[in-house]
Amino acid sequence: MTGEKDAGPLLHFLLMILSMLYGIIVKLRMILYDQGVFQAQKLPCTVISIGNLTVGGTGKTPMTIYLAELLKGLGYQPAVISRGYKGLAEKKGGVVSDMHEVLLSPEVAGDEPFMMAQKLKNIPVLVGADRFCIGMKAMEKFSPDIIIFDDAFQHRRLKRDLDIVMIDDKSFLGNRYLLPRGILREPISGISRSDLFVLTRCNDNSSNSLKRLGEMVPGKPVFKSFHEPYVCGIFNGTDDDAADRFSGTVSRNFDFLKKSKVFVFSGIAKNGDFQITVEHLAEEVLGAIGFKDHHQYTESDFRLIIAKAQKASAAFLVTTEKDYVKIAGKMKSPLALVVVGIRVSFKQDAMKFSEFIKNQVDHIVQ
Repeated sequence: MTGEKDAGPLLHFLLMILSMLYGIIVKLRMILYDQGVFQAQKLPCTVISIGNLTVGGTGKTPMTIYLAELLKGLGYQPAVISRGYKGLAEKKGGVVSDMHEVLLSPEVAGDEPFMMAQKLKNIPVLVGADRFCIGMKAMEKFSPDIIIFDDAFQHRRLKRDLDIVMIDDKSFLGNRYLLPRGILREPISGISRSDLFVLTRCNDNSSNSLKRLGEMVPGKPVFKSFHEPYVCGIFNGTDDDAADRFSGTVSRNFDFLKKSKVFVFSGIAKNGDFQITVEHLAEEVLGAIGFKDHHQYTESDFRLIIAKAQKASAAFLVTTEKDYVKIAGKMKSPLALVVVGIRVSFKQDAMKFSEFIKNQVDHIVQ
């Protein structure tokens, strides 16, 4: 029993030491960039970064989709670049979609870039860990006016014209400690590099987070955004045809779920939050399984999910859009699968946000 009591303080001390070491490395790197010892590279177009200060999901991918479509609607030709985390093309880079068709599978592109490629029409999506190199490839192949980099705030090797930082209203900056003691990727002082802040997953009572953020970054624009779920597909679990992974019904109508008891599974950064979302949509969530973010599903995973759902007498399986792109056509189930996606909304501030982006980009381009 003594060892169990001592394990808490010991682990706390170890995390504190690791966090301090991590902080020293990060601060040294930032100083070297700030002093010009490390040089950042500039692409021959406008560059917008969407990132965050913390690990875990803050809604960068839905925001990237929203911004790309917004810029397209404003008359620009954007391209989107993601690292392609855990995809086979992450190291060497690749074109996920060429404005006409999706060229890479989710296994090669990575789940989030593949999902973006399916959604963004007439907007190229590329992946690669070397952001400058893949950015130049985008310029050569597609000649975009603007390149949006998904999750690039800490990628100081690349010069940006506009840095957008996403901050989750619910978790904010956590306990304000660096990894692994906390959820910060870099010291809070790094927040000063941002040009625009988007508070994500807000509700009507998010004034406290707005106030805290306003005190941290006085004078800088802050927008509240909301995550709106929608049904992007209802799929027959025994259907072999997965050529069009989102050929099902796209709707904000959840009436059928309100009368249904369901079983939830997901492999994202915040599985618990997704379960809560479904709890608000369905009559009852009978059970849930959460996997690690970017989880690669196996046959044994499918068997476990189906067995637990059947044992609970669920009417439907429910998962995320990000998970579905990896399992389409692979999961044979007697239960239909409801796929829930997330859209970003600025509600009454949508026009204000659009005008801010337009003014910023117009000024940069001139």
